Amino acid sequence: MRFQVLDIVFNPPHPVTGAAVPPSERLNRVVQTAVLAEELGFDSFAVGERHAGEVLSSAPTVILGAVAARTSRILLSTGVTVLSLLDPIRVAEDLATIDQLSRGRLEIVIGKGNEVLQYPLLGLDIDKQYEYLQENYELLRLLLTQEDVTWEGRHRHRLDHATTLPRPFAGPFRIWHGSATSQFAVDLAARHGDPIVSANALQPRENYQVLIDRYREQYAANGHDPAYAFVGAGSGGLYLADTTEEAIEQYRPIYEGQVAAAARRGYGPEAVGKAPSFATVEDAVERGPALVGSPERVAEKILDYHGSFGHDLQSVSVNHLLEPSHQEDVLRRFAQEVIPVVRAEVKTDLWSAADARRAAGFTAV
Repeated sequence: MRFQVLDIVFNPPHPVTGAAVPPSERLNRVVQTAVLAEELGFDSFAVGERHAGEVLSSAPTVILGAVAARTSRILLSTGVTVLSLLDPIRVAEDLATIDQLSRGRLEIVIGKGNEVLQYPLLGLDIDKQYEYLQENYELLRLLLTQEDVTWEGRHRHRLDHATTLPRPFAGPFRIWHGSATSQFAVDLAARHGDPIVSANALQPRENYQVLIDRYREQYAANGHDPAYAFVGAGSGGLYLADTTEEAIEQYRPIYEGQVAAAARRGYGPEAVGKAPSFATVEDAVERGPALVGSPERVAEKILDYHGSFGHDLQSVSVNHLLEPSHQEDVLRRFAQEVIPVVRAEVKTDLWSAADARRAAGFTAV
């Protein structure tokens, strides 16, 4: 299995103390975490994108540019590029620039986003989010693979003989599709033979399982090479301690703060994909995707989920409210005590020499 660190760059105040991390410090920590992830042997580092709420990832390509300058080996990614909101011309230009700066270490994940306030903020109709996603994806794919593009769609002006610069480092980089709540994303990915990343963050396992199963069915139905039907999975937070009981008690204030924050926005457990489906941290650890526990228990849980999902990539996120040294300790323990256990059990060709579609500048060890 391959492993990724994802930072969506949430920045709400601490739910207990009310203390807030200054934006300059929070953003610089993202880059420092990427450097650490490379040092620890993670395969990939991803930056999210949101344009509303207590989040600082409105300019992910700027952050990735800083990460590209500070790293040399780790694969860079997005999680997700909210393509429904964006002009594909600018996306092609910005991300090809990252691809060049990193010398071919880029793959991206696209999606419609999980923040409803983004659409009115940017003057877009949320009822057309899936139309935007499909049209923008198909144009982006065209711009990355071809020059002198002439194109006409429904939601942006016509293009005549357009070539975006810079071009990608060594041909078009791979596009993954983020999947959280609907069939649309997995069907779009399967139609084009792309891989998917299941959010696997807030809901019961079976909600994500049905979408992963549909993806594989549709991928096969479209006649694509099964060798490239890769699946990634997120997690509902990562926290390690010597025992699972200690981890649960220490993580409790953070989890309860997340539930309370969702409630303040009017989201309860019934708001699928918008709020945690589990009212208590014990329930989230026992029945949900939260990776909270001893290293042994977390490794066991990833392997248990792999039995359901068959995923090739595990993405993890460490809460920004932990002290920086504590965040580093969690990632270090995960790299040293969890990853080797899982890798011994789960093999994959993703990003190996056998994966001919991998980023041109990256081959996993």
